[in-house]
Amino acid sequence: MSTGLIFDIKKFAINDGPGIRLTVFFKGCNLQCKWCHNPESMSPKVQKMYNAKKCIGTVKCIEVCPNDALKMTLEGIVTDYNVCNLCGKCSEICPTKAFEMLGSEIPISELMKKIDNEAIFFDQSDGGVTFSGGEPLMHSEYLLAALKECGKRMYHRVVDTTAFSKLETVLEVAKHTELFLIDLKVMDSEKHKEFTGVSNEKILSNIVELAKTNCEIIFRMPLIKGVNTSEENIKKTAVFMNSLDGNRATINLLPYHKVAENKHVKLGDSNKFIEFESPNNDEVLKVISIFKNYEINATIGG
Repeated sequence: MSTGLIFDIKKFAINDGPGIRLTVFFKGCNLQCKWCHNPESMSPKVQKMYNAKKCIGTVKCIEVCPNDALKMTLEGIVTDYNVCNLCGKCSEICPTKAFEMLGSEIPISELMKKIDNEAIFFDQSDGGVTFSGGEPLMHSEYLLAALKECGKRMYHRVVDTTAFSKLETVLEVAKHTELFLIDLKVMDSEKHKEFTGVSNEKILSNIVELAKTNCEIIFRMPLIKGVNTSEENIKKTAVFMNSLDGNRATINLLPYHKVAENKHVKLGDSNKFIEFESPNNDEVLKVISIFKNYEINATIGG
């Protein structure tokens, strides 16, 4: 059994599908969206975060580091990643958890124990388990094993995905999933590639085929001014949704926010943060109105 690199498991999630959910975040994504609010999810490798505000300067981390990769400065602890082997000893000994290791391989049996512990909340709220990321389809063997185990227990299953994968993988996952959450980022392929690193033809063709199955799909759109809020893009998105098989008339709008800025600082790559502009209220209402003209229910959040 292959393993899946997981960087977070969030309890009591209420925005990743119906009811109260446990959300499992896989590490690694085959898109590199410039506005991503989870930059710690992008790399498929273990990473380390450092929160200088939590550091109280005990220097225990420096003492325990086997490679002398840490150094105290006026700005706090600095890691020399040329010699750091990401062993995690600094995070283990830090009394305030200023260091945090991102990414661990969790056996399916251990993951299911964590999921089973939340079952009472699923039952009471019609919730379940959501697999997110990063991109869960990059860990397809592990993902399918987890989905099948959840299916045996009758847990509601959601996969939050870019749909950028082999079609066979998407359709196989669909056999063991009740709901997909899929972003429609921008319809123009060249613009999609400019802002995410990949063109969108494969994504859109996969969605067309996925829509032919019985799986429920809820689309999402990160609203970023200057990227995808134009009337032309919203109309193209609506036309695409209306062309799909089944009832595909729901989209959740997610206005841009810059929560990723602080995460980039903690990752030590603040130079990679790019600030975009969030649409104002009138612009959001216009987007909702355009979708409504195409009989699509667009709501904020979700």
